[in-house]
Amino acid sequence: MMPAKTSISLLIATMFFGASMDADPLAIGAALPEVSATLETGNTIDLGREGSKGWVLVFFFPKANTPGCTMQACSLRDAYEALSESGVRIFGVSRDNVESQKKFKEKYALPFHLIADTEKAVIGAFGVRTMFGFSIRQAYLFKDGKLVWRDLSASTSKQAADILAFLADAR
Repeated sequence: MMPAKTSISLLIATMFFGASMDADPLAIGAALPEVSATLETGNTIDLGREGSKGWVLVFFFPKANTPGCTMQACSLRDAYEALSESGVRIFGVSRDNVESQKKFKEKYALPFHLIADTEKAVIGAFGVRTMFGFSIRQAYLFKDGKLVWRDLSASTSKQAADILAFLADAR
């Protein structure tokens, strides 16, 4: 029998962290998950199909319009030209709804799509951990549908620099 203190701790952890706290993130070489996602436009895409050719970056952030998430997204915005010249298409993912994602994109002139993952389908498919219901900041880079780079504790202001450094070494 489990001590009461341990049972209470597990119950609290489950309430706050959710089931995806135990998820394993995608391993290098894994395929881009075949998961449908809703963009900030309200349109639906299939990430697996979208990323089957070329470079695709999928980055996760906890909440739109918060300081760290804004720095992460703006880092990618500011380096968008260099990333695009390398052929990288970008998708940002959080649990925010379509309207929040749309406002975030417009406010900061983000040139890439944001995914409104209110049901945690994308978060779950990637094995992204959550805390207090929010995804942990992570980034995944795919080439021709296969994971080639990941950052499980993604940077805020240096996210783009980290990706560009990898791309420079990969060439």
